[in-house]
Amino acid sequence: MTEEKLTTTEPSDESIIFSFGSPEIMNSDFSNYEYSELFYNDTDDYWEPPLDRKGLNKLTRANAYHGSILMARRNMISGRFIKGGLRKQQVQAAVHDFLEFGDTAILKLRNHFGGVVGLYPLPAMYLRKNKKGNFVLLERDNKTRIYKKEDVIFIKQYDPVQQVYGGPDYLGCVQSALLSEDATTFRRRYYKNGLHMGFIFYATDPNLSKDDEDDLKQKMAASRGIGNFRSMFINIPNGNEKGIQLIPVGDIATKDEYEKIKDVTAQEVLTGHRFPVELAAIIPNGGTRGDPIKFNYVYNQNEVIPSCEMFMDAVNSDEEVPKNLHFEFNLENSME
Repeated sequence: MTEEKLTTTEPSDESIIFSFGSPEIMNSDFSNYEYSELFYNDTDDYWEPPLDRKGLNKLTRANAYHGSILMARRNMISGRFIKGGLRKQQVQAAVHDFLEFGDTAILKLRNHFGGVVGLYPLPAMYLRKNKKGNFVLLERDNKTRIYKKEDVIFIKQYDPVQQVYGGPDYLGCVQSALLSEDATTFRRRYYKNGLHMGFIFYATDPNLSKDDEDDLKQKMAASRGIGNFRSMFINIPNGNEKGIQLIPVGDIATKDEYEKIKDVTAQEVLTGHRFPVELAAIIPNGGTRGDPIKFNYVYNQNEVIPSCEMFMDAVNSDEEVPKNLHFEFNLENSME
C-alpha cells in the first residue's frame, strides 16, 4: 500500500477583489453641439459653419423621433409642391437640407447667353461661403468648386448669432435626443452582456482553494456575451453553508427608469420640433388627446404653409428666374 498525504488548505486573511466587466462608453460623436465662433479657413478660403454638419447629420440617426420628425416635416412641405424649376424629388432634397442644417442652396442653371433655364439643389452638407459671398462646394480629393453668389439662391432660417449660415430650429432638443440614444445603447449592451443583475461574489469558506478561486474567476468572466445563460456547479467538501454568497447590488437599468427616460426624451424632441404628438404615431398614456385632423390643420397653418411661402418668396422674387421656373405650392388648408 502507498501512503497518501492529506492536503489541507489553510485559511487566508488576504482579501480578493475582482470585477466581471468594464465600463461601457456611450456614443459621444456629437458632443459639440454648441455654437462656436465663426472661424475663417484661410487655407481653403471659406467660413467654417458654427455647427458641425456631419454631427447634425449623425444626430438624425441617434433618436427614433428626431430623424423621423425631420422627414415628416420635409414630406409635409414638399408634398404641397405643385410646379416650378425643380422636380418634386429635388424639392424634397432642398427642404430636407433646410430643416436639418438650417439652410439650403438652389443653383441657377444658365445657357450660353447667361439666361436662367433651370434650377438645381446643392448639397448643404458640403457647401460653404467665403468672404466675397461666393459659395464653395467641397468635393472629393480636397477639390472645391466655386459658384458666384449671383448664381445661387440661398434660403436660410434666421440665426441671431451669425448671418453667414442658417441655424436649425431644433437645437433645444439635442440633449434629449442624445440621452435617448445613450439609454437605448446602454440597454442593448446591458442585455448583450448577459449580466442582467449586478452582484458581489462573496466567498469566505476556508476550504476554497486558490486554484478553485482562479477557476471561478475564469468561468464567471467567460459567462459574458454569447452563452451567458449557463448554470454553474460548485462543490466544496466540508464547506460552510454560507461560504459563498451572491449579493445583489441593484438593477440600475430597471424597466421603470428606462421607460421614464424614453418617454421624457420623446416628448422633449417633439417639443423641440413643435410637432404635435398626435401626428407622430404615438399613443399617449390614457388614450388619445383629440382629433388628429384638427391638429394637422393647426400645424399646417402655423408651420407647413409658412415654410412653403418662404421657398416661394426666395425663388419667385429673384429677378433672374423666369416665371416658368417660379415655385407654386398648395397654400390651401382645410380640415376635410
